Amino acid sequence: MNLATKQLSHAELLELDARYCWHPFTQMQTATAPLPVVRGQGEFLFDAQGNKYFDAVSSWWVNIHGHSNPAIAQAISRQACELEHVMFAGVTHPPAALLAEKLIQHAPAPMAKVFYSDNGSTAIEVALKMAFQYWQNRGVPSKKRIIALEGGYHGDTFGAMATGKSSGFYNPFAPWLFHVDFIPTGVCACTEEEALAALDQLLADSAGEIAALILEPLIQGASGMRFTRPAHVAELCKRCEAAGVLVIFDEVFTGFGRTGTLFAAEQVAQFGGQPDIVCISKGLTGGFMPMAATLTSQAVYDAFLSADVGHALLHGHSYTANPLGCAAALTSLTLFSNEATWGAIERIEATHRRWLPALACHPLIENPRVCGTVAAFELKSSQSQCGSAYGSGYGSNASQWIRQTFLELGIVVRPLGNTVYWVPPYCTAPETLENAYQTLMHVLQRWGSLIAPGPGSELF
Repeated sequence: MNLATKQLSHAELLELDARYCWHPFTQMQTATAPLPVVRGQGEFLFDAQGNKYFDAVSSWWVNIHGHSNPAIAQAISRQACELEHVMFAGVTHPPAALLAEKLIQHAPAPMAKVFYSDNGSTAIEVALKMAFQYWQNRGVPSKKRIIALEGGYHGDTFGAMATGKSSGFYNPFAPWLFHVDFIPTGVCACTEEEALAALDQLLADSAGEIAALILEPLIQGASGMRFTRPAHVAELCKRCEAAGVLVIFDEVFTGFGRTGTLFAAEQVAQFGGQPDIVCISKGLTGGFMPMAATLTSQAVYDAFLSADVGHALLHGHSYTANPLGCAAALTSLTLFSNEATWGAIERIEATHRRWLPALACHPLIENPRVCGTVAAFELKSSQSQCGSAYGSGYGSNASQWIRQTFLELGIVVRPLGNTVYWVPPYCTAPETLENAYQTLMHVLQRWGSLIAPGPGSELF
């Protein structure tokens, strides 16, 4: 029997997984059994016993058009029969060139060039290397420092970890992470002032040493869906531009419609701010293939042009510009030219906003908020509600309880500590999302009388 197509029973799948697999962001000693998914269709996942689950987090925010989208699946199939892969060093192919053209056409100014990589974290590494080497190539070697926002998360490779170390995920690796200057995030009016003041001070004291500012525009995802205003992000950009500091937008999560526009940078541009480099991944291929890209301005690109190969960006991956990924991304982008896609995005946001008043007045919910298709709120800790020491951080009992309770009710969520959020695929039917909110009300009833469950294990 072909092992690639072998059908496994529910028990067989879980047994093999327990024997051989090591899952991400999971304490394997205390983790509950994973959900044994065997099929996906639209906004739903199906387990080995035929049970259906609403994928309310788009499988870690990547599946934007729905599982098994036929247009993307067919594009990958056609491409696989023509050219499955070829190295991108010294070679090009139609899917890569066409996708680069489309990305630049859709990207906010001043993006002009596309550098492909494999995932969001590697897109960040490319951006950081671009920023550092840009100044080296221009004869300003003193610019070696990076500014980042407190709580930002940019991935799990070493450069990305350094820029996200204030998120608290990387303590075991602290001795190996380069120095980064952190400023407040600016999630409210008071911290906006603190953030701008901190940035002004750094630029006044050390502009000649700072290579770039990196941030997640509008939404810090893994830190708990923390929102920032586009006007504030624009102010950060304008200050950096005036001081001669590059700006990197991490749109790995916020790109491809999540904030209500194709890129969050479009909303920032309305207030006069723009990045020099933009990192994208996750929704790039519609959730079908691992792929990423780092977009940059012509000015940044030009700094690498030289007769000296040492001035080139000597970086790459074996699967750079993989044709299958490019074909998937091209088709995913084409779906955004369909009014139905934007209509679906608007309907999802409208449903979120319709539920905001009910969430805002609920005694067990704090800070409900909406940005595009993203809705989030904090579930009040049972420590204050029930007198039990549950805590609310990553890996807490609260986080694990939330996940398991929703799963029992047919909804897949990945709480960020006690932050619960919806990030549904755009194909989600209105009744599916309405049912999710109704289910939430049921979960809140149970949460109010919570008895301490077992130890938490999964982070997010």
